[in-house]
Amino acid sequence: MPLKKAFTTTIDNVSILDEHGSFDAKLGAPGGKPIIPDDDLVKLYEHMCLCRKYDEVAFKLQRSGRMGTYPENRGQEATSLGAAYALNGDDWLVPCYRENAGLFWRGLPLEFVLLHWMGDERGNAIPEGMCITPLAIPIGTQMLHATGLAWASKYRNEKRLACTFFGDGATSEGDFHEAANFAANLDIPVIFFCQNNGWAISVPTKIQCSAPTIAQRGIAYGMDSIQCDGNDIFAVVYCMKEAAKRARENNRPTFIEAVTYRLGDHTTADDARRYRDAKEVEKWNNRDPMIRLRNYLVQRKLWDDAKQEAAVARAKEAVTAAVKRAEEIASPKTADIFNSMYAELPDDLVIQRETMMTHSLGQHPEELPPTSTQQRTHQQA
Repeated sequence: MPLKKAFTTTIDNVSILDEHGSFDAKLGAPGGKPIIPDDDLVKLYEHMCLCRKYDEVAFKLQRSGRMGTYPENRGQEATSLGAAYALNGDDWLVPCYRENAGLFWRGLPLEFVLLHWMGDERGNAIPEGMCITPLAIPIGTQMLHATGLAWASKYRNEKRLACTFFGDGATSEGDFHEAANFAANLDIPVIFFCQNNGWAISVPTKIQCSAPTIAQRGIAYGMDSIQCDGNDIFAVVYCMKEAAKRARENNRPTFIEAVTYRLGDHTTADDARRYRDAKEVEKWNNRDPMIRLRNYLVQRKLWDDAKQEAAVARAKEAVTAAVKRAEEIASPKTADIFNSMYAELPDDLVIQRETMMTHSLGQHPEELPPTSTQQRTHQQA
């Protein structure tokens, strides 16, 4: 029998605005209608200014002993920001820990991320209705959560989806493979957004994955997969809109590999100079998503030095206010442990909360003193 191909495929790479200023109007403005209107483009750049200032201040907070650790987002702003921009407000954002730009665009107050890295669990108490999950520190676990959230939305016929973010290193975790297999086989509307920044802490992508692209790992599970320039916000929005359409119309997952770079250390506990070549960092400095977008705006006469100065001043004011809110937050009360755990607190835990004692828990419920809830019910009766 002659040999025949069992399967062939290609993976497209999307680049619309490159670091040299070249703009692909066919993809970026089909039919003359830009995928990002000018007004929105200016707002997105202003938001990047805010996030860059936030990184600068957060780094200083850690170095001055006012925060435990911090992972800089510098250089990766276009990825999560472009994703959040392209999604609906009721779609789930399921982050790792380098998605500040997207989370803040969605509306998460700036101090929440500061509180998280200061070790205050209230930073993880995401305001109801924002459709954001807390930062995920264990590598890869959030992909399972995103798949479950998207499956629930599909079950309810809500036409909502979930987008989960992770790095290239996370695709070597078992959680990724389980989530991808589940999502593809059960037609679940989830977007797997891989921010391939070249390094899994100190392990380079070429060691992490022997394939030419990380996107091939999505293909292995039967997903549509695509690669884009992660420092090009137009390319990110383009890929996200296509993936969101596929999820809403066909309940199909998509794997997006956004090729980007973290310009800072992995976290403030890391020293990337020990394993990264300075020439590599300089090359990626020239591909900075903020510089690229600003140059484009200037070319279009949508931005100038005066606007830059004003944007930086507003960013500084906003971040300063967020730091003040985080550092001056009232100390938590012990009762918060109970109140934040349950919507309706069981009677035995009401006793624990009000007495801060557990010695009565072994008694028969009928022998326990009435709780404040029971007393109010009796009085009303």
